[in-house]
Amino acid sequence: MVVRLLLAAVLATVLVAPAAGARQAPPPLTSYAGLGTWLDIYATPYWDKPGRQVAAMARDGVKTLYLQTGNYGQQANRAKLGRFIDAAHAHGIRVVAWYLPSFAHPVWDARHARQAIRFRSPHGERFDSFALDIEASIVSSESLRNHRLIDLSRRLRKAVGPKYALGAIIPSPLGIRRHRHYWRSFPYRGLARIYDVFLPMAYFTDHDLHGIRRVRSYLAADVAIIRHRTGKPHVPVHLIGGISRSMTRADTTGFMRAVADCRPLGYSLYAWSVMPRGMWPKLRGPATDPTGKACTQSGAPAS
Repeated sequence: MVVRLLLAAVLATVLVAPAAGARQAPPPLTSYAGLGTWLDIYATPYWDKPGRQVAAMARDGVKTLYLQTGNYGQQANRAKLGRFIDAAHAHGIRVVAWYLPSFAHPVWDARHARQAIRFRSPHGERFDSFALDIEASIVSSESLRNHRLIDLSRRLRKAVGPKYALGAIIPSPLGIRRHRHYWRSFPYRGLARIYDVFLPMAYFTDHDLHGIRRVRSYLAADVAIIRHRTGKPHVPVHLIGGISRSMTRADTTGFMRAVADCRPLGYSLYAWSVMPRGMWPKLRGPATDPTGKACTQSGAPAS
């Protein structure tokens, strides 16, 4: 009888215990889902009355506010950050902090990023997630830049733990290809092992692209390249389209067709401060592609 009980206990332990090296369930990514908007530290008039800005965002259907906490040369006003978080949460809007590091001063970069993650408003509210803005090329050596990027990213992951969602805001993959001396060895796979969601700055407006088909093609290619280069065909993506004030009505239609075809986790245009008021209704409720194959590597052009 004793032997049988021991065997039963051992079997129960084997069946219940996770396998060695088994991955934990990914953290919830609701902070990156749906329609978002962006506010950077340079849009100073829009920081004066957070409550009014957030109320307008809520009316326009915004689900997440991406709020810049600073960059390697300037930090946002902490009091206003707190008021934005409090107001957004009161309206049911999530808030993701984002910070732009230089990679030239790793200690500063790590400190400012952790300060954003740990930030609390006067009412005890915190950011719902944190995303690192990966674009600075101040460090000319790509190998050193990549080393510092991955090191910083690992430090952030260690600081927040595996259950906290981290976002990687990255340059447009097509833009990287077209500017061959910018970041030829961009570490897609290394970042995919640390971050939970990619947010490509797919600014087709930087390349003077216009029209439904050309815009849709550019955005679909950016999503396809990320899925291919990370080695994760279903990697979560929040698609950031062009600069909204430079977009035509046809461009907006092309953007929304890419959203419908590629089925990203979320989508947005840059930025709140330059967004034409009449554009918001066009960004609601995109249809989805039932096949899910429109933005695979083979289904979208690479250039």
